[in-house]
Amino acid sequence: MMQWTTAESSLGTILLGGNSDGLCGLWFEGQKHTPLLLPTWRNDRLEIFEETRMWLDIYFAGQEPDFTPRIVLNGTTFRNSVWNELLRIPYGATITYGELAKKVGCLSARAIGNAVGHNPISIIVPCHRVVGSGGTLTGYAGGIDRKKALLTMEGVSM
Repeated sequence: MMQWTTAESSLGTILLGGNSDGLCGLWFEGQKHTPLLLPTWRNDRLEIFEETRMWLDIYFAGQEPDFTPRIVLNGTTFRNSVWNELLRIPYGATITYGELAKKVGCLSARAIGNAVGHNPISIIVPCHRVVGSGGTLTGYAGGIDRKKALLTMEGVSM
């Protein structure tokens, strides 16, 4: 059964969704593609939420966390392949949508953009590290200002 809670960050309230298997969702409050209805069961003390809050505290303190909370990616085979590739982008680095498309063997930039935009575990599955050609800041479900702030926090020059 999915449960939820919140975490606070310098960029706003973050919604966390998860269960005993791991973290299933992490969204900025009000971002695109957030579930319209959260489960009715709120649990602020679920182990995965405590682990995720610790990760977020380290990250928002401007440091690279040395662990990744247990995550559960629930998507299509294609989306899961894109999200797993996002996990390979190093802290402080970026990749273009075109480069990401080549890595997963996809010819459709629109399909890549759609999969990246529907990433259910923002920040930890670092969709903010995907940029347009030439390093332009394009698309981020949490808002371009947040994308820029996250990249800046990681030391990426914008």
